[in-house]
Amino acid sequence: MDYTHIHILLDRTGSMEIIRDDTIGGFNTFLEEQKALPGKATLSLVQFDSQDPYEVVHNFKDIQDVPELTRETFVPRAYTPLLDAIGRSINDVASALAKKTEKPEKVVVVIITDGQENASMEFRKDQIEKMVKEKQDTDKWQFVFLSADLASIGDAMALGFNAASTMAYDQDKDGVKSMYSSVSNSVASYRAGASSVTFTAEDRAKQKSEKLR
Repeated sequence: MDYTHIHILLDRTGSMEIIRDDTIGGFNTFLEEQKALPGKATLSLVQFDSQDPYEVVHNFKDIQDVPELTRETFVPRAYTPLLDAIGRSINDVASALAKKTEKPEKVVVVIITDGQENASMEFRKDQIEKMVKEKQDTDKWQFVFLSADLASIGDAMALGFNAASTMAYDQDKDGVKSMYSSVSNSVASYRAGASSVTFTAEDRAKQKSEKLR
């Protein structure tokens, strides 16, 4: 069975308002492209902000049945409990997998944000670093981190995310579109047999923010 689970953790804090429509369009293109690929895939979508730190929109849903994102289902607001969202994601996916009889061969966790942590109450950085390392090293999960904030990229590196799987994106229409395209292409390559989910020099060249890192 060629089965991949994709867990997307999507920032919907207030600062995402300026790229709200671009985020919706980018996610929907990613979804369409992943649906067209061979092999089984499930998708979980979690949105986070300080009003609702962990809203599970879809949970291990067959990707063919996942509906598009809309302005009604993606509404930016409030602050950024990023560490809590990452920690809960790791625990939730691990717990769900432990109960499943049919388990995916591949797990990809994609974190998309536009800012730094500023509202977490449950998890600390050292806890997240340990959790990420364990899942990467022991269970071979792929973690992808994308941010419009360069300081947040630095935080991600400190938390143990692989440099090749981490990318800054420009907080504008072209930047968001290119970012989702890059993620879709890298996930597609991984589903087709690549050893990891990483970004190419071509991917990075499309983001002005990457040149400032």
